Amino acid sequence: MRLICSLTSPYARKIRVVLAEKSLPFELVEDIPWNADSHVPDFNPLGKVPVLIADDGSVWFDSPVVAEYLDVVHPSPRLMPSDRQAALPVRQSEALADGIIDAAVLAFLERARPAESRSQANIDRQYGKIERGLEALGRRLEAAAGVDGDQLSIADIAAGCALGYLDLRFPDVDWRNRCPALTRYGEALLSRPSFRASSPPA
Repeated sequence: MRLICSLTSPYARKIRVVLAEKSLPFELVEDIPWNADSHVPDFNPLGKVPVLIADDGSVWFDSPVVAEYLDVVHPSPRLMPSDRQAALPVRQSEALADGIIDAAVLAFLERARPAESRSQANIDRQYGKIERGLEALGRRLEAAAGVDGDQLSIADIAAGCALGYLDLRFPDVDWRNRCPALTRYGEALLSRPSFRASSPPA
């Protein structure tokens, strides 16, 4: 398998963690979609990473789809319940974590624009989504051992990638001091070998 990704992409990190947790060998191909010479659009018409090229030549993109593909083809350890109804809360928690990432990426991109064309209102709006997302994540943690239980799931992996991305791009968002459950949970995830090995460059 080949994984096309940017080393700072939290979405690509999600798949790198999945591959590590499943002990699946793969070739990492670094490609930054923003670069003019990027080949990402050759594999994903949307021009986004991650892109997984499977051993049979099939191409998969969008991190939830790639993660599900890997869980179907390589089900051990399972990161998503096979029962569709049981999978729903895991899916929703994954969407919550991915939404925090979405807002953080949009805020980062807006903040990188020239001052004369930057919208502070847009930045503030994304910060609001991040804040509400973290509050919701904390409430879910206080009600369960993990996001949705005591077994590592794709929702936990997505949440760890969201918290790691905030560390990388938004150190002013102090998620560690929001609630004890979130602090313990986040530190435990980020200390796993799969997360340490996929830590983005500073």
